[in-house]
Amino acid sequence: MKMHLMSVLVDDQAAAEAFYTGKLGFVKKHDIAMGADRWLTVVSPEDPDGMELLLEPSSHPAVKPFKDALVADGIPFTSFAVEDVQAEYERLTALGVRFTQEPTEMGPVTTAVFDDTCGNLIQIATMAG
Repeated sequence: MKMHLMSVLVDDQAAAEAFYTGKLGFVKKHDIAMGADRWLTVVSPEDPDGMELLLEPSSHPAVKPFKDALVADGIPFTSFAVEDVQAEYERLTALGVRFTQEPTEMGPVTTAVFDDTCGNLIQIATMAG
């Protein structure tokens, strides 16, 4: 068994597509109309056949209170691995991405947390190595 798909719940799929491709550098893999919404996935350009990230509409009534609680407590919805948190922090900051936590060493891992503009906090992390 292996992981194939993960989701991030987004308030606006078009804005999420622009952010996740334009700022983060992911590449659109699938874009299939499904009524008012889309089956919209992105992948890492480093692994186009690997894990897909579904930019999933957050229209279910349980989603808003859940996401609001995570953001209020500063808890990231998910985490992405990067080679160098500091370098990625600087690259994304230059692109206008707003961080809620600057790069911070926490034992064997360095993390930083940003706002994805779609209602989520997302962590980037590098394991010491």
